[in-house]
Amino acid sequence: MSETNLDLQVKTLPDSPGVYQFYDKDDKLLYVGKAKNLKRRVSSYFQKTHDHGKTRVLVKKIRSLRHVVVPTETDALLLENNLIKKYQPRYNVMLKDDKTYPWICIKNERFPRIFQTRRVIRDGSEYFGPYTSVKTIRTLLDLIKGLYSIRTCNYDLSAEKVSSGKYRVCLEYHLGNCLGPCENLQSEAAYNRQIEEIRKIIKGDFKDSLGHFRKLMNSYASEMRFEDAQKIKEKIEVLENYQVKSTVVNPKISNVDVFSIISDEGFAYVNFLQLSYGAIIRAHTVEIKKKLDESDRELLELAITDMRRKFHSNSPEIYTPFPVEVGEGIKVTVPKLGDKKRIVELSERNAKLYRQEKFKQIRITDPDRHTKRIMEQMKKDLRLPFEPRHIECFDNSNIQGTNPVAACVVFRDGKPAKKEYRHFNIKTVEGPDDYASMEEVVHRRYSRMLEEDLDLPQLIVIDGGKGQLNSALKSLERLGLRGRIAIIGIAKRLEEIYYPDDPVPMYLDKRSETLKIVQHLRNEAHRFGITFHRKKRAKAAIDSELERIDGVGSKTVAQLLTKFKSVKRVREASLESLTAVVGPSKASKIYKAFH
Repeated sequence: MSETNLDLQVKTLPDSPGVYQFYDKDDKLLYVGKAKNLKRRVSSYFQKTHDHGKTRVLVKKIRSLRHVVVPTETDALLLENNLIKKYQPRYNVMLKDDKTYPWICIKNERFPRIFQTRRVIRDGSEYFGPYTSVKTIRTLLDLIKGLYSIRTCNYDLSAEKVSSGKYRVCLEYHLGNCLGPCENLQSEAAYNRQIEEIRKIIKGDFKDSLGHFRKLMNSYASEMRFEDAQKIKEKIEVLENYQVKSTVVNPKISNVDVFSIISDEGFAYVNFLQLSYGAIIRAHTVEIKKKLDESDRELLELAITDMRRKFHSNSPEIYTPFPVEVGEGIKVTVPKLGDKKRIVELSERNAKLYRQEKFKQIRITDPDRHTKRIMEQMKKDLRLPFEPRHIECFDNSNIQGTNPVAACVVFRDGKPAKKEYRHFNIKTVEGPDDYASMEEVVHRRYSRMLEEDLDLPQLIVIDGGKGQLNSALKSLERLGLRGRIAIIGIAKRLEEIYYPDDPVPMYLDKRSETLKIVQHLRNEAHRFGITFHRKKRAKAAIDSELERIDGVGSKTVAQLLTKFKSVKRVREASLESLTAVVGPSKASKIYKAFH
């Protein structure tokens, strides 16, 4: 990849946490890094001189980059660790074992223990993490220890050994930290209820635990056991103040491929995440050009087969956002909630960001393609018979009926054409009548365009609801233009799009580019109209203040403002200064009026 394209990739990176990967001319991975802000971090490699020799050599070798977006900086740290272990890039510190980060383990045994470990053993035990901070784990384990009576010994508490009386309670029992399951003083069912609540706390779900403790506190209070109730209240406060942050990595999700797709009129973008032992080890996104208006399902099935072959994946299970057919022997899961659903959403987010970056790059390198895509999307979204290359938008401005004006703004290829903006003074309407004012300006605008044989717009946007739209429509009908020009109205409150002869408005996706362009049109028309209205009001206020003076007309006002620039300076001028401009008779009248 050329340096120009590399620069383009850097410019269009998102301002999100994630992991970046640098590749050389042979597409060999050179370096993996994490970032709180991908764009800022990656840009720093190319914007300064590096003191370290190896860094300078690395930057010279970079020819392309890839990245993966994750929800948090912590997740970026975990993903970076996994990728370094998997690919061992030349310029990274090597991580040769799996003991880098700690986990919380709920041991697969009778009366399960809960403890911190760096070894993940596949013996049926549950592992939560990995955590980037040992302090976080210790805080969480201390919280659990304070809330529940969980054993800390490593005895084999099988039913036979406990029944035989092999064990005796230890100091933890006498301190009240353990309820003595080793002597059958606590039932297995009661112990497991605690484990279930602890499992939910580790995952961040405090609802059941809080409910249990509140019920217990009320029970103690009703029995007049106020000291016990106070202890439970303290536990509730600790639990409410503790917040646990979950990660995208879940050790239960093992040997799985995740696929998602985002598409538009001409292209589809498919993201692939490969998970091994609960960690993301590969991420890749591809762009697919549509040929025959293929469905998302068809394209995703094609991409899944191709990418699994390309990356030699033999994972027996895949996660997708909707059902697909990819052959026998592969289990297809469409997650509905939980960690599996979140990992699919992460894949979709990466596909969306990849699409946005492509759009940014195209806007820079191929503006014609970008414009055509936008126009095709607007044509589809607004149900138009042709692309709206030329759009005009109208807005009325008046305050309490004074100085009524209107504005017309023009967009070409989705961008403002400011030289073609036009102002209108309302001539035939008395008082604040928005409907009649709209009818007047639309008629004046297009009757003139017809007289001068100018190109008409493909779309007219009216700032307002059904009333303003119908008023504009009357003018188009009188001019014989109804049917030749598409016309819509946009209401401010909920951004409803109104069509002629359709009482039900249309609502566009709030994130759609079409709605953003229509909003830009509306906002420009409002800004342009308000600016003109303010100037007109200011001029009217100035003119009226001076013209109220007996013997002062518009010609005299013009002379005074040319000389003194403002009414304030005229008011402060001496009699001699005024006489020099308008003569002694008028100067005397003006001076007396202000003094």
